[in-house]
Amino acid sequence: MAGFEDLDVWKRAVKLSISIYQNTNELRDFGFRDQITRSGLSVPSNIAEGMERSTIPDKCKFLDYARASCGELRTQTIVGIGAGLITKSIGDNWYQETKEPSAMINGLIRSLKSKQN
Repeated sequence: MAGFEDLDVWKRAVKLSISIYQNTNELRDFGFRDQITRSGLSVPSNIAEGMERSTIPDKCKFLDYARASCGELRTQTIVGIGAGLITKSIGDNWYQETKEPSAMINGLIRSLKSKQN
């Protein structure tokens, strides 16, 4: 199996995390900025950590954490748009970039579990 760096879902999550850092670095709401950057960074980090684990259950556990972080980030994006902390166009992009990778993570988990059986 290829390394996590070869996974499209990991590449997309890294791009999203970079975008979050770039588009929030001037935010004065430090609590919001800290929370959204942490959840954004958590997605590719947990994908990487999971794929480096040696057992399929461990891989799936960390992939599940990554998927959950997508939901957390999606919520923060909605709040950020509503509170005027991020623009609607950026927020809409981030929202989509949490929905699709979440589905991709689901597929990866299913694929791993099918290899286990």
